[in-house]
Amino acid sequence: MRLLIVSQYFWPETFRINDLARELIARGHEVTILTGLPNYPDGKIFSQYRKNPLDHGNFEGAPVLRVPVVPRGANSLQLAINYLSFAVSGCLFGRSKLRGRTFDAIFVFQTSPITSALPALWIGRKRRIPVLMWVLDLWPETLSAVGVVKSPRWLRLVECLVRFIYRRCELILVQSRAFVESVDRYAGGRKKIRYFPGWAENVFEDATYAGKVPELAPYADKFKILFAGNIGHAQDFPAIVAAADLLRDVADLVWIVAGDGRAASEAKSEVARLGLENKVIFLGRFPLERMPSFFDEADALLVSLRDEPVWGMTIPGKVQSYLASSKPLLGMLNGEGARVIDDAGAGLVGPAGNAEALAANVSKLITMAPDTRLAMGKAGRDYCAREFNRELLVDRLEKWIVDLQNA
Repeated sequence: MRLLIVSQYFWPETFRINDLARELIARGHEVTILTGLPNYPDGKIFSQYRKNPLDHGNFEGAPVLRVPVVPRGANSLQLAINYLSFAVSGCLFGRSKLRGRTFDAIFVFQTSPITSALPALWIGRKRRIPVLMWVLDLWPETLSAVGVVKSPRWLRLVECLVRFIYRRCELILVQSRAFVESVDRYAGGRKKIRYFPGWAENVFEDATYAGKVPELAPYADKFKILFAGNIGHAQDFPAIVAAADLLRDVADLVWIVAGDGRAASEAKSEVARLGLENKVIFLGRFPLERMPSFFDEADALLVSLRDEPVWGMTIPGKVQSYLASSKPLLGMLNGEGARVIDDAGAGLVGPAGNAEALAANVSKLITMAPDTRLAMGKAGRDYCAREFNRELLVDRLEKWIVDLQNA
């Protein structure tokens, strides 16, 4: 099949769409990617892209066509302009960049913003190509939860936009079953909605752990809780730091943060204010290819989301990668993410925003027999292989696209 992927984010940015594109290419499909200039999460165009933009024009043999965007910057206004810029730029320049190419379907990777679907709908309408959208962030719920949009009037306008987009997609894929009701409200029926969860990237399934991680060498004799990925307001770092403060006197415990994001500076300031610099260690962001080794040296992997209804409907993308790593999980979250960890028997979960419960679960995990922790890790990996099998999921996606073509 000839497939066009439209995504505001793509390699060298680290998103699961990279892995999906790689899998589709490996299966022999003719894939083209329409995306923006890489600037997530720091809000600045990647320096390696600036130096050699032509080196980022081909991904595993697939052409990567980029339209200009205004970088995300460091505040809400800049972020809003960034969102708008891809939508406008994709509509203005997308068709010309794709001139001479034909497609059987258009696949939209829709994490925030939902406006990233507009270029796909524009191209699809002009060329009469069916559009599928993979919804990983719910709008307008996400905007309200992170406080980006507070005005009821503006939220109603966003609802109108969501309804416009959903009703013009031939198929909508949702990363969590809990998304179905919200999507149905705007899409006007469940016939076009399919459950399509994420999976662990190849790097976690095929990883070989050659050599130690030098960044973790100073903590070799410690019990290491690792948080990996984006540090945003949704991840509720104030509650994580509060749990670390409750356990500050546990000598052999450290909290390792391998990631970065818009809320990182606030988190570091709070750690410094509490005098926890030797307990909560910020190592910064690392390439995805290095993360399996970090996971392998950790004793537990931490996932958290704020206590907001929309986050309770979400399965954080890192959960599948954590499960595949054969390590016990610590969860401070509600809803679907908590359910997955519980169903898998892969770790200990407490309510979102509850630092006391997180601290209690950490204490419980530390005192467990090593064999019990190993069993949790194995149960998580087995569950991931069973419930989030990439090959089976992409098989379903291929069938759905073929069905659209034959409809």
